Amino acid sequence: MKTQDSFTPRVLIADDQADVLEALRLLLKSERYQIETAKRPVDVIKAIEERDFDVLLMDLNYTRDTTSGEEGLDLLARIQKLDSTLPVVVMTAWGSVDVAVEAMRRGASDFIQKPWDNARLTTILHTQAELGQALRRGQRLEAENRVLRDEGKPKLIAESPAMQPVLQIIDRVGGSEANVLITGENGTGKGVVAQTLHAMSARASKPMVTVNVGGLSEGVFESEMFGHVKGAFTDAKSDRVGRFEMAEGGTLFLDEIANLPIKGQPKLLRVLETGEFERVGSSKTRRADVRIVSATNSDLAEEVSAGRFRQDLLFRLNTVEIHLPPLRDRREDIPLLAAHFLRQHARRYRKNMEGFDPAAMQALLKHPWPGNVREVDHVVERAVLMALGATLEARDLGLQSGREVSRRLEDMSLEEVEGFLIQRTLAQCDGNVSRAAEKLGLSRSALYRRLQRFGL
Repeated sequence: MKTQDSFTPRVLIADDQADVLEALRLLLKSERYQIETAKRPVDVIKAIEERDFDVLLMDLNYTRDTTSGEEGLDLLARIQKLDSTLPVVVMTAWGSVDVAVEAMRRGASDFIQKPWDNARLTTILHTQAELGQALRRGQRLEAENRVLRDEGKPKLIAESPAMQPVLQIIDRVGGSEANVLITGENGTGKGVVAQTLHAMSARASKPMVTVNVGGLSEGVFESEMFGHVKGAFTDAKSDRVGRFEMAEGGTLFLDEIANLPIKGQPKLLRVLETGEFERVGSSKTRRADVRIVSATNSDLAEEVSAGRFRQDLLFRLNTVEIHLPPLRDRREDIPLLAAHFLRQHARRYRKNMEGFDPAAMQALLKHPWPGNVREVDHVVERAVLMALGATLEARDLGLQSGREVSRRLEDMSLEEVEGFLIQRTLAQCDGNVSRAAEKLGLSRSALYRRLQRFGL
């Protein structure tokens, strides 16, 4: 049988007898196969480690007077670990069906008895080579599809020692139904952790709905969370589905949970305890099947002590607590984060960027990062837009020390001064929005609006 011109299989032949190797070499060469030979199991392993083959034709015995096939079966097991997609056709000189069956059970694709039939041998080799090619193409396609599917998934970048306990907790509870409370300063990546928990859970195919609780006033909280029916209040022109119904079967992420209005807390607690709620203006009780993940930059124990947060609600929210360290405590992750955001924004703005020059990377490592990971994102995005070359330089980053900024306050616009003052106050308050708002003479909701406006 002649092989197709479009496909010239590369075959590795393994046998300890030189005359067998030569006979097979001459046969397969005439069929236009590419051939390599090996006389010992160690040579087989070395060849597979160094080069790709489309099929392996191997004897099961390599020691004279040995007929058990154990050497070949052991070799087959090692080959399976090295390359499970490589088709293996085994040979046995003794016509032992039991050994051949055992080889097939351990992963061999087919078998040949010595002396072989030339036509049958070449047919089996070509068929197995084509099947191996198809299997590898399928695996590559699956890998490419997996990458495409994963593009929209969260990217949790964390290799520093400070983040290892976080990763361990995420790994343990990600697939569970437990409610999780994520704490940490603004910009530390609480939202990414929430997305990761959702992606790891059995609810991943269902929606994850995010609510910024800090941005909800008492007047709209109940309608936003539970929905309302037409005519429930003046502006209720039609029925509206609330966030709990939107997240049915999935995850509800309650961001800035510490700022939940005090009057809304017992209503949320009831849903967490019973799974039941009613839309505003309706007496029909509905059931919610959602997992709750919440986040805050505040000390909820302190909020409970001050009477601003219900302790029983806190118990329901923090079945497991995950605390994210600030970026200043995980500086080993700065180069990784910067490289990630560089690729992201270079792709977004269609710019060919190669990386950071040494001075730029040094500036990134020295910066205090009061805005944490979110600030890195904004700084790198600005740098990508400002860069004239393919390599980002320190001047592209626009990072300045407090002293340098203070000297230039007179050159700033009022909006720039306000942004700088908010950023500095947040840093002084260790990212605590409530304390920063009090220090700035703003309400928490007013400060939140400014934080969103300035990308902080």
